[in-house]
Amino acid sequence: MIDLGLESRLKPHVVAPVALRVLDGVSAREIVRVPLGEIAAQRYGAPYWTLHRGDLQAALAAAAAGHFGIIVKLGMRVEDFVAHPNGLTVSARGRGGVSDEHGVALIGADGLWSLVRRRIGHRTPPRFAGRTAWRALVPALAVAPEFREPVVHLWLGRNAHLVHYPVKAGRVINIVVIATSRWSGPGWSEPAGRADLIPWFAAAGWAPQTLTLVNLPEAWLKWALFEHRPLWRWSRGRVALLGDAAHPVLPYLAQGAALAIEDAAVVAQCLGQMPDDAASALKTYAAIRRARAWKVQRAAARNGTRYHRTGAARLLRDAAMRTIGGARLLAHYDWLYDWRPPTAFSIT
Repeated sequence: MIDLGLESRLKPHVVAPVALRVLDGVSAREIVRVPLGEIAAQRYGAPYWTLHRGDLQAALAAAAAGHFGIIVKLGMRVEDFVAHPNGLTVSARGRGGVSDEHGVALIGADGLWSLVRRRIGHRTPPRFAGRTAWRALVPALAVAPEFREPVVHLWLGRNAHLVHYPVKAGRVINIVVIATSRWSGPGWSEPAGRADLIPWFAAAGWAPQTLTLVNLPEAWLKWALFEHRPLWRWSRGRVALLGDAAHPVLPYLAQGAALAIEDAAVVAQCLGQMPDDAASALKTYAAIRRARAWKVQRAAARNGTRYHRTGAARLLRDAAMRTIGGARLLAHYDWLYDWRPPTAFSIT
């Protein structure tokens, strides 16, 4: 984002957390504190930021609007596409009906339930992961002073975890709860209420601080978590997949949006290097990105298992994290945070 010139647009809205605090959801004791802030910025060459997705989208939209030749059309849903010798034609439905768009390539960044993924031959649907996530926003002044600090808080409980951190320059706190559940409805913005959560938290013996926090928002949104087996083929001719359409990631590393941004950087490089051969560019992009995306998928799934452990396994997990310490835990993820777009690559 900084290399694209977006630092000045994003910085007024971000928070640079100084640490990640991992806490026991029942006793409220700190298990480990992972340093971020200046340490992460120096270690990885860029700051670790938290920000609201809407602020990121607004910055990207404003930057795109300032570039000649970029046209953004909202409220359009791709229904079909067909390739031909001069490129391809995409049929999309909007408020005015169906319209055709012509281009040299199509990038299907259409998420977990991707139509483009099905159209290039991947018919297996995502499978329910047995967990549901809830999210809500509250004013920072409504929470305890310690939770207004520039810190990411991660509470680990039995078959659930809670994470919260400041966004919008610290004015708002984002709260996310993920717990074992049988609800598997579609979408990711199903209305929910605190009545869904408070009894569950109380019955599971969560710490009073977490109950107070979860009780603050009246309205919540929820979504069921799904996963998809790793895909080998991300492209077919002039059509390719990007982000969750190619590699859905469970939210235990907070890397879903980050991986999509990485994908976009690489596919742009490939298309720029091979402007007259979109099919080869997209094939090269997929070859570059596959291994990293699979590694993140696996690491996120493992974290989900660790976060929700119970009994003796939970005690062993906590003891191991204390022994390793925050600095070494951060180093364990150097491969994740130190990624940069390739400066050069061979055409496949």
